Amino acid sequence: MPDQPTPAHLAATPAIDRDHPAVQAFARAHAQGADERARAVALAHAVRDGFRYDPYRIDLSPHGMRASTVIANGYGWCVPKAVLLTAVARAAGIPARLGFADVRNHLSTERMRQTMQTDLFIWHGYTELWLHGAWRKATPAFNIELCEKFGLLPLDFDGVHDSIYHPFDAAGHRHMEYVNQRGAFDDLPLERISADFHRVYGAWMQGAGAQGDFLADVAREAPGGR
Repeated sequence: MPDQPTPAHLAATPAIDRDHPAVQAFARAHAQGADERARAVALAHAVRDGFRYDPYRIDLSPHGMRASTVIANGYGWCVPKAVLLTAVARAAGIPARLGFADVRNHLSTERMRQTMQTDLFIWHGYTELWLHGAWRKATPAFNIELCEKFGLLPLDFDGVHDSIYHPFDAAGHRHMEYVNQRGAFDDLPLERISADFHRVYGAWMQGAGAQGDFLADVAREAPGGR
């Protein structure tokens, strides 16, 4: 059978709190366009650029992973930003779900390499949006400011093609490599993510993240930033 949306893909959950007033307000403000595809594109770019990508501040509590918390904080890492895009899409009437993969990150900060002790990022999150009869992947993680500082190609979303991490950066260096697809989920599998993070990134989790200023590290370590 075709992998089609169900009522769950428009529903609220504890993490995907599409009915929260802040989520509803964000959806109303940014779901602009002549058709559903245009509104989905507008939402994806609004989440991508409206909230700083910051993997140094990880909060795996149920509150920390909620869509409304990303709005309140003004920042998030890939999973909560994907949760937010899923929530605002559902609030705008666009069926949405979460997707996850393990990626090998060839571009990271020295602080993250030391604390994570690996370049493998498990449970990388993105959003799948149901548009014109198919699920389309949108990755709202890296805001445009970060891309410019780190020499990364922006992850543009057109509502037709999947928007996933580029294998190379703007200079042709290796960037992201997808090594394992974990599939699509109607809700955030927080218990599984938390358990795997504590198992794989024990030292990182003990310190609740890398600590420090992520953008400052990016700016210092990027080509020409020293």
